[in-house]
Amino acid sequence: MGRYFGTDGIRGLANSTLTIDQVYKVGRFLGHYYSKDQKAKIVIGKDTRLSSSMFECTLAAGLSASGADVCLLGYCSTPRLAYVAMADQFSCGIMISASHNPFGDNGVKVFGNNGLKIDDSIESQIEDYIDDPNGIDFCINEKIGQISEYKEGILKYQNWLLERYPSDLSGLKVLVDLANGSNCYTAKAVLDKTGVDATYINDSPNGININTHCGSTHLESLRENLLKGDYDLGFAFDGDADRVLFLDHEGNLVDGDRMMCFLSAYMKEKGTLDNNTVVTTVMSNIGLYKALDEKGINYDITPVGDKNVVDSMIRNDFAIGGEDSGHIILLHDSNFGDGLKTALFVLEYLKHYGVSLKEAASSMKKYPQLLVNVRVKDKKIVLNDEDLKKKIDEVAAALSGNGRILVRPSGTEPLIRVMVEAESDEICQKYVYDVIDYIKELGYAES
Repeated sequence: MGRYFGTDGIRGLANSTLTIDQVYKVGRFLGHYYSKDQKAKIVIGKDTRLSSSMFECTLAAGLSASGADVCLLGYCSTPRLAYVAMADQFSCGIMISASHNPFGDNGVKVFGNNGLKIDDSIESQIEDYIDDPNGIDFCINEKIGQISEYKEGILKYQNWLLERYPSDLSGLKVLVDLANGSNCYTAKAVLDKTGVDATYINDSPNGININTHCGSTHLESLRENLLKGDYDLGFAFDGDADRVLFLDHEGNLVDGDRMMCFLSAYMKEKGTLDNNTVVTTVMSNIGLYKALDEKGINYDITPVGDKNVVDSMIRNDFAIGGEDSGHIILLHDSNFGDGLKTALFVLEYLKHYGVSLKEAASSMKKYPQLLVNVRVKDKKIVLNDEDLKKKIDEVAAALSGNGRILVRPSGTEPLIRVMVEAESDEICQKYVYDVIDYIKELGYAES
């Protein structure tokens, strides 16, 4: 992780840890960087949080002041932005979003015209310019960039999805939580053309209700409404719609690990599971690996972050990968995660086999897992503490092959994440709080 960029772009509290000055400098640098050979053309999308329009104006001003023409997609999902940047060969695409974070946060993530997030080396140069904004002249006269709306980009993504997942989903009754976020402007138009009987909740964004007691990070709303109705299943997106989580008809969670388990088996049967491998992160459940072993499917394990997953997939020619959070990448279609595309693929699977989501998810037995966050003053200092390292090693030895512990920094917040996987909830509880309490004893936790 860099000084400003985490695992998913720059992110912080709007007008506090993420300022208009920083975002303006991002625009200034990118407009200059991509205009070296010819005038850059850059597309911007935004999610529904209150500060997104403010940052959109700021970013567009910085880009145009450095000579780039700017196209505004308006409210859209991150995958829609990434797709348009790729399909229409923009110099790059910039998404204004803080994903699943609370509405007060916001962020900036940048995609190249290949659908991939930009290289770490470019992020490092952006960080250098934020700290020392010299060397880039303002454009004058006809070299100043134009700013315009890009309405023609809106339908392209929807049509692309429907062309790739043309399944007739009639007969399925589903409940969809749009998180008052980006998919309020995408999902309905796509799902309603598949024949699925869909009911939508949390679909009225007002700037401050994105992710608020809804969406993939707050499934209580979806579960409550699901159990009141006669639905086959429910699913929820996060704020910028690049991930999705499911609930079966009984309200049981079907996360990214379970989805990768049955979808990879489906792909193997169809002959599309390239190199017979699934890419996961260190956060995936032991149960996934045991299930994949039984199915004769290999796996590659990367550090946390979709960028790491995609890198492994491209380097090794793997077709599916993702995270337990529901961020799934299907490389045959694109280089970016897409909650709506994942949802369509899951529904296709259920329709193809004529099974319930509960039956599909039963192919994997999940080990109990507990993840607890502790807010700290300095993540690096905490993780470099030798006494804490010894404590973690002691817990790992105690679990002795029947579980594991993972202690890592959040890529987007001042948090240390402590995760334990074991044979029982009681064991998970004991060892997670052994480590959490020790971090507090060492004086690292914020009060």
